[in-house]
Amino acid sequence: QVQLVESGGGLVQPGGSLTLSCAASGSIVSIDVMGWYRQAPGKERELVARLTSTSSTDYADSVKGRFTISRDSAENLFYLQMNSLKPEDTAVYYCNGRMVVPGTPPFPDYAMDYWGKGTLVTVSS
Repeated sequence: QVQLVESGGGLVQPGGSLTLSCAASGSIVSIDVMGWYRQAPGKERELVARLTSTSSTDYADSVKGRFTISRDSAENLFYLQMNSLKPEDTAVYYCNGRMVVPGTPPFPDYAMDYWGKGTLVTVSS
């Protein structure tokens, strides 16, 4: 069973910084893609940043130059460094991973998407 657990959310003033962490645990063969999504009240969930196994990154236009996604491969930890935060960054932030998990013999390993439960980030003075 794979689990993703986010941490690091909280209240921060506009212009401030915050770092979110996501810890992946369980039977993981490999991680293809890790991403951070967010959902603001009354809005749909949106991609914030994504990091592939080849170190390719994608960012939402609204966070480019302010947010950075990174990974500690040895510990299966993922981070989202958020700088110059704005009130419109207020949302619940979710960690998402496309992971390869062991198949039950004779079936091969297979990829699945996993989600964390989210951590709230509030940007307000």
